[in-house]
Amino acid sequence: MYATSQCRAITWGILLAYSVATVAAEESSRVVLKRAAETSDYQLFRNGERYSIRGVGGQVELDLLQQLGGNSVRTWGADNLGALLDAAHQRGLTVCVGMWLGHPQRGFDYSSGQAVVAQLDSCLKTVERFKSHPAVLLWGIGNEMEEGGDNPAVWYAVDHIAREIKRIDPNHPTMTVIAELGEHKVESLHRFCPHIDIVGINAYGSIVTVAQRYREQGGSKPYIITEHGPRGPWESPKTTWGAPIEATSTAKSKHYAEGYRHAVAKNPRQCLGSYSFLWGNKQETTATWFGMLLPDGTRLAAADAMSEKWTGQPVANRCCEIRELNVGGVSKLAPGQKFFAAVEASDPEGDKLEYQWVLRSDAVVVANGNDAQAAENEVTGAIVGSGSQVEVHMPAGGGGYRLFVYVRDGHGGGAVANVPLYVDAPIKPIVATRAKLPLVVYAEGTTSEPYTPSGFMGNTQALEFDLDSTVEPHAGDTCLRVKYNAPDQWGGVVWQSPANDWKGQRPGGFDLSEAAALEFWARGETGAERVTFLVGLNTTDGVYRDTGKTQLADVQLTTEWKRYRIPLSGVDLGRIKNGFGFSLAGQGRAVTFYLDDVRYVE
Repeated sequence: MYATSQCRAITWGILLAYSVATVAAEESSRVVLKRAAETSDYQLFRNGERYSIRGVGGQVELDLLQQLGGNSVRTWGADNLGALLDAAHQRGLTVCVGMWLGHPQRGFDYSSGQAVVAQLDSCLKTVERFKSHPAVLLWGIGNEMEEGGDNPAVWYAVDHIAREIKRIDPNHPTMTVIAELGEHKVESLHRFCPHIDIVGINAYGSIVTVAQRYREQGGSKPYIITEHGPRGPWESPKTTWGAPIEATSTAKSKHYAEGYRHAVAKNPRQCLGSYSFLWGNKQETTATWFGMLLPDGTRLAAADAMSEKWTGQPVANRCCEIRELNVGGVSKLAPGQKFFAAVEASDPEGDKLEYQWVLRSDAVVVANGNDAQAAENEVTGAIVGSGSQVEVHMPAGGGGYRLFVYVRDGHGGGAVANVPLYVDAPIKPIVATRAKLPLVVYAEGTTSEPYTPSGFMGNTQALEFDLDSTVEPHAGDTCLRVKYNAPDQWGGVVWQSPANDWKGQRPGGFDLSEAAALEFWARGETGAERVTFLVGLNTTDGVYRDTGKTQLADVQLTTEWKRYRIPLSGVDLGRIKNGFGFSLAGQGRAVTFYLDDVRYVE
């Protein structure tokens, strides 16, 4: 998974004046991985002292993390890394610095020497810049890019990065992160990656057996549980219409605790600690599936459970609990049907509880955590009443919905539950969200990206797609690099909302009526590249289709960065699902071009 841009951004306040250079001037940390001669136990030492990782994935609410006994955070990329390192150091926390590597399933080609070298250079620039910062704990090289684990090119690239990191920074261990274990992953990683010190494992539903399975598959390196939390939506029971059924935050906390006990606490000889997922919140299948916090910073029981594991003591004022969300047995309803919903909740300290009810649309999709997912639309006017029991008025439009209840105790703790519902009727489109301009589709360092580059078209195998290329970007340190290797066919990519909704079946897209143009910067590698750029794609299929489309056809790029503009006057922009895209035909040779700063403007 990836704690994407949906996570609530941290506010640094006075830390803006506390620069990386100032902190780096202090003595940098030295982190050493040792193996005890008498017991063969793996141990991590930081500045000479034993260090067990009590961590989370995410960058928000660092003061709260420190108060609860956490000592480390994990990132998936290097965006805003300097500010995070400074903030962590000020609070006595460390950072597992993630370096995002390309995923073959998203178009990255590990057989392309140029793409692999550019990726290597990007990682090494991060290491060179931050290796002396005292908050750095270790380098996390990639996240879940291995697929089945049987592509040696991926492992060779990972090991090359690790080897070069060790050359320029011998003071911090290297790690790569895999999604669970799989048939070939452990064997291939150990065979092809001798310079990887630690194996990071993301594990959810089957975490209680991960330590045993890792050893059975030949895992001899130390490991860190780099993501763990509730059962994922892909491994949870579903309704008859395919909607994953989400556990309450109270029930989820037990899975956090059990996972930690089995995979971490019971395996001190090989496990160096864990990073719980997710310290913050994000839209992934639902608005609440993985977050340990609510958007306003309210703690959920998972945070309390991990604090007790870290410190050995329960928190002073524990989160309230939800035993049941009761909707009277209804699930499939008629348009406009009314019913009563009640939540049975309590508080360990007897605090007075506050209730918030929300009905949202539900796309009935299991999201891929590596892709951004737009928040589901809230249905206004659906809740009548307040307190622990309310009346729910279902919309006239058919399709999936979810009823959420949030409970807060007034002391920073909360609980949440939801139930999926279905209106058996034709779908009536939910109005698209009005976009606030400028709306950034792609740019370095953005905290939210409304569209996902998921719509690969034509000869997808010929496309190499690097979202973080360091080859002469227009602005900042990275840009988007595209290489198309088929000389006589065509291919392209579309940024979509939501991802992969080709037929306009799911709510999403944006009302861009106030936009005058889509602007972007582009350049070609040779100056002979011809590319067509587009806004909108599907104006015929589905109730959530694009309301309009236009294009800038057959543009011949130059070798210098140039700003291009697609005028939108006269285009119906009431709902644009396919926010940006490009296509190109075979030109008798491979074609390479670069994009940067793609945005809708007034």
